[in-house]
Amino acid sequence: MNVNELKNLNTELKECFLNAGERAMHLRDMGLKTEVKNDNTPVTNGDLEVNEILTNKIKELTPDIPIVSEESSLNKKCSDLTKFWLIDPIDGTYDYINNKDEFTLNAALILNKKPELGIIYAPAKKRLFYTHAPENCFEYSNGIETKINCKKKTKPDEIVAVSYSDKLKPEIREIHKKLGVTNFRKMKSSFKFCVIASGEYDLYVAEPRAFEWDIAAGHVILKNAGGIITDFDGNEILYGKKDFKNPSIIVKRSKNL
Repeated sequence: MNVNELKNLNTELKECFLNAGERAMHLRDMGLKTEVKNDNTPVTNGDLEVNEILTNKIKELTPDIPIVSEESSLNKKCSDLTKFWLIDPIDGTYDYINNKDEFTLNAALILNKKPELGIIYAPAKKRLFYTHAPENCFEYSNGIETKINCKKKTKPDEIVAVSYSDKLKPEIREIHKKLGVTNFRKMKSSFKFCVIASGEYDLYVAEPRAFEWDIAAGHVILKNAGGIITDFDGNEILYGKKDFKNPSIIVKRSKNL
C-alpha cells in the first residue's frame, strides 16, 4: 500500500471518527449501560456502538484486510497476521464512564508487523490526531488542521513525563531518574502518545501491560512526528505477537532524552 493510498484512507476515516466521537459523547450524556467483561474490565454500550461504526467503515474501505478489535473476538486467535487493522473503539473506558475527558477512539493499520497509519480522536477534548507517512502527522481541532511534531513545548530545564498511574513502579521510577524526569502527570489513555507527539510532554514509560490495540495508533503518530518508541532493551516494537500483548515500552519525544 503506497503513501497516497494511506493518505486517502485517513481522509475517509477522519469524518467517521468525528461522527463516532459525537455518538460516544451523546450516549454518555444519555446515560451509559455498563457490563463487566470476563477480564473484569468494564464495557459500555458506547464502546460497542463505536466499535460497530469504526469496523463497518474500515470493512467498507479495506474489505480484504482483517480487523482485530478489543471489543471483538474475531481474529484474536490468529498468530500469523502481518497485514491487519488494530482497533480500540474507546481507550480509557473508566474515564469515559466517569465523565472525564481523556478517553480516545483508536485505529491503526499494520503492514509487515509495523503500524503505518494511525488515527486517534479524543472527542471530549475535540482533538483528532492522524498520520499516514513520516513528517506527515496532523492534529485537527476547531475546524483547523495543523501539522505537528515533537518539538519541545515544555520548559527547557524540565522533563515532564506522563504515567498511567499516580504510583510509579520501582523499575519505572528508576528509568525516570536515569532520564532526568523532573515531574510527571497521570494520564490513562492513548492520549499520552498524542501529547508527546505534539511536544506537550516528553516521556512515557510502562512495564509489559495492556495490548497492541492500546498503543499501535499512538506508536505511528509519535514515530511520524519524530519521536522514539522501543522496549526497555531498545528493541523495535512489532505487532501481531501472541495474544497481541505489549512488551515494556519507552516513549520519548526525542532520542536526545
